[in-house]
Amino acid sequence: MKRRLARTFLWKVLLAFLASLAALAFVLLAGYYTASLLISMNPSSSFFLTKMLRWVITNIGSIPVMSITGVFLFLLFFFLLSRNIMNYFEEITYGLREIADGKLTYRIPVKSSDELGVVADNINRMATRLKQSLDEERLAVKAKNDLITGVSHDLRTPLTSIIGFLEYMENDRCRDEVEYRHYTNIVYNKSLSLKKLIDDLFEYTRVTSGELPLTLERMDVVDFIRQLADEFVPSLEQADMAYTIVSARDHYYMNADPDELVRAFENLFTNAIRYAKEGKKLDIEITSEGEEIIIIFRNYGPMIPPDDIPLLFERFHRVDKSRSKETGGSGLGLAIMKTIVEMHKGTIIVTSNKRQTEFITRFPMAGSEEKASAEASAEA
Repeated sequence: MKRRLARTFLWKVLLAFLASLAALAFVLLAGYYTASLLISMNPSSSFFLTKMLRWVITNIGSIPVMSITGVFLFLLFFFLLSRNIMNYFEEITYGLREIADGKLTYRIPVKSSDELGVVADNINRMATRLKQSLDEERLAVKAKNDLITGVSHDLRTPLTSIIGFLEYMENDRCRDEVEYRHYTNIVYNKSLSLKKLIDDLFEYTRVTSGELPLTLERMDVVDFIRQLADEFVPSLEQADMAYTIVSARDHYYMNADPDELVRAFENLFTNAIRYAKEGKKLDIEITSEGEEIIIIFRNYGPMIPPDDIPLLFERFHRVDKSRSKETGGSGLGLAIMKTIVEMHKGTIIVTSNKRQTEFITRFPMAGSEEKASAEASAEA
């Protein structure tokens, strides 16, 4: 408590005040004894200083002279002893002006642990947070502009084709009904691609808005993956692919919103069918580590280039642009998945080499999972 009190601004001012009084007392005493010594050693007042001292004492008085001198000396000593404090005030004031002028990288030096040091540190923290907020706002504006640019580009391509074919058909340029049906089929497929992009865009906006409520329930991950895989059996068979599900235990439980989690993992099935059907196989492994459930989707298609892996979950990013557009990929699926996974307090990473590509997701187990497992082991 004493150490903290000694570091306060008030205590430092008080010390400067007391030190000024002590210095004043020392100077006045020294002056008094010097004057007394001069008068006693030169009683005839032949010396100039002795004569002046006697005149001052006789005509003005020693007390008024000492009082006036004491006031001036005290102010001088107090100014000298508190100069560092006043200089620090000026530094803080200058720093505030710099920050107010928009120089958010300016930092006030923290020279003490008293209230002034705390003020300087808090101003620096405020400037740091303000800079972070402005940077985040700029990034948000850039992200919005990039999103608009990406959407405009991807919407314009199929829309231009649709308008072109419709104009061709509207002007009766089709030679026969077969050609007319052919162009109609092209327009229909382009419209489906356009609808898929709009649906993905709506889904991405919905899950990244930060306002999507999750309806959490205790869910068996193993049953969930098996049911989802069964729904993709026709698509897997059409792509001439087989799948296996291997789980270290019969049941793993987590708290999740099943509807949102379906949207997330649908992308892994779809991408495996779309881009990795050359590998002929999709392996799904479910295991755990500590209090985390690990779900691994492993395919044996072409390797993802190392430069593309860090960008894989960015919106509108495509590893193979031409193939993605041909097969209807919007470049939003994995961005949507990553957002949904993170909303469930999970993580997702990708590893890829010439032999296989793995999408590895981790989720926290349900709170009662470890307890239920321990009880089941004890009963066994």
